[in-house]
Amino acid sequence: MADAAARSKAGGLMRFASALAGAPRRCLIVDDDTSMRSVVRRLMQAEGFECLEASCGADALEVQAATPSPLVLSDFHMPGMDGAQLLTQIRSRWPDTAVVMITAVSDVDLAVRCLDAGALDYLTKPFAIEELRARVAQALEKRRLLIENQAYRSDLEARVALQARKYEELFLAALQSLAEALEVKDSYTWGHSTRVSRYAMAIARELHVAPALLHELELGSRLHDIGKIGVRESVLNKAGPLTDAEYAHVMEHPVIGWRLLAPLLGDMPHALAVVRSHHERFDGYGTPDTLRGHEIPLEARITAVADSFDAMTSGRPYRDGMHVEDAVTELRRCAGSQFDPTCVAAFERALASGAIPRPDRSVQRQTRLQVVA
Repeated sequence: MADAAARSKAGGLMRFASALAGAPRRCLIVDDDTSMRSVVRRLMQAEGFECLEASCGADALEVQAATPSPLVLSDFHMPGMDGAQLLTQIRSRWPDTAVVMITAVSDVDLAVRCLDAGALDYLTKPFAIEELRARVAQALEKRRLLIENQAYRSDLEARVALQARKYEELFLAALQSLAEALEVKDSYTWGHSTRVSRYAMAIARELHVAPALLHELELGSRLHDIGKIGVRESVLNKAGPLTDAEYAHVMEHPVIGWRLLAPLLGDMPHALAVVRSHHERFDGYGTPDTLRGHEIPLEARITAVADSFDAMTSGRPYRDGMHVEDAVTELRRCAGSQFDPTCVAAFERALASGAIPRPDRSVQRQTRLQVVA
């Protein structure tokens, strides 16, 4: 008989160790009845647990905060904070803690309600050591499974999020490749989208734009001219000023780009706004929607300044680029008519601080793509 009892106890210890899954073998006993706490303490110590005690719910929370236990055995009826209130607090602050409620036989309905509220098991007084051992083992096993399931869900969510990020990166890389292919088609825009994006981001940081908007602004400014893929190459590379009809043809590119990207960037409205509205004017005489003032999305107003600065300082087949000072003077002159004055001022601050690099006029910019056989 003694050997059987020893084997049973050893089996119970092993079962608890497995169920605790690395958590300390410690429990908190909460009861306003000193003798009941003593009984439970002796039983749990016999199972190899370090036991902490509290005589009420408020004291239990202090003990748990100081020395967290993975297992709480709590009476239901206590002065002040009762077992149900204590359970609510523990579930909120220590969600991985297994709570076993101890009730009188007449309070079984209350115990069931506690199970619904998050308790993992309950005991009815009086109870035998075997019942205590079985209830504690069951509660700790449920705790282990809940923790494992939570870890599995978290790992699965992380893997799904990582995969989604990879797909997004591949998708954005494909769009960037398309934009770069356009720059080969239009020799004037060689490097243009990269510079415009850099300038736009510097302006946005001066304006303390939210990080979420920065991400879409960077993408939108890189793709703002992608609609030029629908513009005739003879017009894009014309070695001279454009006629009115040719200019109108070029200015179709915001809508072409928006239509091209809208099915692909439905969850990035700010990026799409850059593509469609970067040629709107602050005075309402822009294209394609003749938006005025702050009707124009901020990201588009920012990109308009960046785009125009790069256009003015970049060489064309029929002219050299402006000096930086002349381009800034032109931006300032057109602030309030073509450009948002706030964005122009932010551009000047970024230029003065070095956040926007000054174009190097000592380097002759390529205006024709040379193919060597």
